[in-house]
Amino acid sequence: MKTTLDIQKRLAELGLDPGPVDGIRGRMTINAVKRFQTLNHLEVDGIVGPATLRALFGGAMVKPSESPDVAPWMDVALRMKGLHERRENASLREFLKSDGGTVGDPAKVPWCGDFVQTCLALAMPDEPLPANPYAAINWLTFGKAVAPRRGAVLIFWRGSPDGWQGHIGFYMAEDATHFHVLGGNQADSITVSRIAKTRLRKDGCRWPGSAIDTDAGAVLADGSALFETRNEA
Repeated sequence: MKTTLDIQKRLAELGLDPGPVDGIRGRMTINAVKRFQTLNHLEVDGIVGPATLRALFGGAMVKPSESPDVAPWMDVALRMKGLHERRENASLREFLKSDGGTVGDPAKVPWCGDFVQTCLALAMPDEPLPANPYAAINWLTFGKAVAPRRGAVLIFWRGSPDGWQGHIGFYMAEDATHFHVLGGNQADSITVSRIAKTRLRKDGCRWPGSAIDTDAGAVLADGSALFETRNEA
């Protein structure tokens, strides 16, 4: 299976300058993919799906699930895992503003929406995001509603099922009663935590409209070692 590093090396060989050949799908790599797609009369979306992958490397057409650009925002999110709003405040603030905007000091304000927004904006710069992405409830109109799968955006209520307060993060896996959520502002840091399935809002599992959708389905895992978060204020 080809990786982002393989793609960068191939783009560099073709003289399309993907930026640093470091395995990170940044904006320069996305723009180099777009230039390659334009030259080869492919859909210009910056995503290395099956058709672009085949044009880059030849060989047989691969399945969508074999693309290295399935849920690329998860690579961004996982690189930030462990950052704490007080211990690593400077590094966390630098990341949250790296997409061009931030809601403020994460040690003073809720920042789960800021985290999700930053990961998606960096990995999928052409994807429309909510007008106010910092309020979790606003993500209910993002992309499209899907069944749980790795990388999906999960929107939860907080305090009351009918209230406006909420929490947001990325689906990693699930057990019988809880989702395993990669998110910010969970124990004041970026962690994978358990959140009760009963807190998921209606149509609160969303997928970017411009992303590769493999319909991969649920990921079952043992969450006994994970912290359960119940109030992410």
